[in-house]
Amino acid sequence: MPVVNRINAFAEDMTAWRRHLHTIPELDLECHETAAFVAERLREFGVDEIHDGIATTGLVAIINGQGEGPTIGLRADMDALPIHEATGKDYASTRIGKMHACGHDGHTTMLLGAARYLAETRNFSGRVALIFQPAEEASGGAGIMVEEGIMERFDIAQVYGIHNMPGLEKGAFFTTPGPFMAAVDEFHVHIKGKGGHGAMPHDTRDPVVAACGIATAIQTIVSRNHLATQDLVVSVTQIHTGSTDNVIPETAYINGTVRTFDREVQAMVIRRMQQIVDGQAASYDVSAELVYEVGYPATVNDPAKTDTAIAAAGEVVGEARVHGDCGPDMGAEDFSFMLEKRPGAYLFLGAGEGAGLHHAEYDFNDEIAPIGASFFARIVERAQPAGGK
Repeated sequence: MPVVNRINAFAEDMTAWRRHLHTIPELDLECHETAAFVAERLREFGVDEIHDGIATTGLVAIINGQGEGPTIGLRADMDALPIHEATGKDYASTRIGKMHACGHDGHTTMLLGAARYLAETRNFSGRVALIFQPAEEASGGAGIMVEEGIMERFDIAQVYGIHNMPGLEKGAFFTTPGPFMAAVDEFHVHIKGKGGHGAMPHDTRDPVVAACGIATAIQTIVSRNHLATQDLVVSVTQIHTGSTDNVIPETAYINGTVRTFDREVQAMVIRRMQQIVDGQAASYDVSAELVYEVGYPATVNDPAKTDTAIAAAGEVVGEARVHGDCGPDMGAEDFSFMLEKRPGAYLFLGAGEGAGLHHAEYDFNDEIAPIGASFFARIVERAQPAGGK
């Protein structure tokens, strides 16, 4: 079965929706205009219920199928990024310093396309919960929606999501059972020494060399403190200190990211990082404070639900274009909060060649929107067939 014909029939409408959303990017939890546009389309489609104001601007829409059955959740993120767009498109962002540089406008469009089809056909049992989520990029809107009780409130039994991926084969699906995307944490190290003249270092307690020592030592956590076959990334990404060539500064700052899949590995990193910061600070005679912020958990696909997703994707694009054991990715995704509460699966949908995610020249490939919408439709019809067969 190829892309659902009915969905393909309104592909031009989907392109128009997506490009409109692209012109009005909104950040974090403040997706007011985007949510209003989504709600307006959903009312036009004739969904049965719309519940808004969840996680500030998130909403959940319900479509009832044929007869009794469980509720399946489908999720799309809506927020943009604080990036100045450089695409030059005639539908480019109208908001200075904001743009849809990750394709969430496309994700929203794919779920709207599926909603239109499912509301028309209702060829499934039970209910579909369409989850439109703000704040994937910043505040973890998925976690907020989960904390506000959407899984229990709407009795969601399983949940699925998609992310477009430039650089991967256009229209192909990629996923894997079990751990698929990493947990993401960030760390900050604030160092305080004693500043002074660059020609008289003996009268100072130099935070610059301390920062260099701490940064170098932190990088040994991966190479010397964990099993090489386990996935772990520790990256120092910022060091800020000093203002001129002949002054030893008073303070220094280090920042970075940690990516893990295993909670024991994460705990080891936190422990070792604290030991390194404390020990290096003492050796350089400075004070140093580690602030370690635990972020999104790992995105872990349920194996059985992944099999269901792979089968549904294969019906849309053909089995040869579904890569169901592509291995884990060290990126992170707040859909993980939903997968912690309910079994489900997350997939990448190849977008073909083009600028990468979070790039000022990125633009969602509208050709894949009917494919993503068709996947959402087929996963519902496969997971919850009409008549309960």
